[in-house]
Amino acid sequence: MNIAVIGGGSWGTALARLLARKGHSVSLWVYEKEVVESIRLRHENAVYLPGVPLPKTLSATSSLKEALQNAKWVVFAVPSHVARDVLIQMSPFLSPETPIISATKGIERKGLKFISEVICEALRRKNTDRIAVLSGPSFAKEVVLEHPTAVVLAASDTRLAARIQNIFSTPFFRLFLSADLIGVQLGGALKNVIALAAGGSDGLGFGYNTKAVLITRGLSEMARLGLAMGADINTFYGLSGMGDLFLTCSGTLSRNRRVGEEIGKGVPLPQILKQMQMVAEGVHTTESAYALSQKYKVEMPIVREIYRILFEGKPPKQAVMDLMKIARGGEIPLKVKRTSSPGKGAAARGKK
Repeated sequence: MNIAVIGGGSWGTALARLLARKGHSVSLWVYEKEVVESIRLRHENAVYLPGVPLPKTLSATSSLKEALQNAKWVVFAVPSHVARDVLIQMSPFLSPETPIISATKGIERKGLKFISEVICEALRRKNTDRIAVLSGPSFAKEVVLEHPTAVVLAASDTRLAARIQNIFSTPFFRLFLSADLIGVQLGGALKNVIALAAGGSDGLGFGYNTKAVLITRGLSEMARLGLAMGADINTFYGLSGMGDLFLTCSGTLSRNRRVGEEIGKGVPLPQILKQMQMVAEGVHTTESAYALSQKYKVEMPIVREIYRILFEGKPPKQAVMDLMKIARGGEIPLKVKRTSSPGKGAAARGKK
């Protein structure tokens, strides 16, 4: 099978390696020329996944045309804030029937679009029938170490989903299937915002009690917004919701948790981001999440306070104290009116 993986960060490289080790011919598109040279000469992504040997069946290129010219399947793994630009550049080299598997976690700030919707628009596709979304608790480093990992694959076409499941599955990497494109994408994006809060709690010196509050109430916020947008609420209690949230809020490999920790210690955000090689999606997603909460009129106090810390200069400790002040009333949220049937919203919007 000829597969193109677009995006040579740690996650894209880990997926490319997994597929190549299964015997597929994999072409990895990488923006940075020094990474291309590292893979070609040493079979290693020395910048984003150092010390991990890559199979010789995995080739690297900085040309989208070269990466896509023989591809029967495409895995899309670039940061969400550059997704549309890269997709537009890919468009001339793709057939409308080529399946796209999105491994990008985020929400486009302009227009508040899910990545599946951005793919449809940028590639001028009428619907999401040939698009799938891969999400769930999965640090790239642990995938390449072949630690047992399970993720979720969301697709509206069950036959397509089953074929992708077969392409990716290994004894240590398993995929569970879902039809909830909205919920799976929303969970994968919003957990990064809650991870900023969890990291901030660590940076302020708070303990497990505080983190437990942030994780559980953060999950409630994710589920409330998801329900308002037409997602299946059960999705948020699975791998792409609770599973990914727990991993990102507690794992030492989490970039978003680490950014939050530095913020909690008082380090300015521009300084933190300048020192990072890889993208912390939560910073970009906070703007989108806050805007969605306003659009759908859903109370998301943790998201709101993170937005105020990042973009309005609010002191992190004051944000925590303000969150505690509003923590009253019933624990179980009131029902939120759906905008569409569960799991159908993104697909329906893609068919317009």
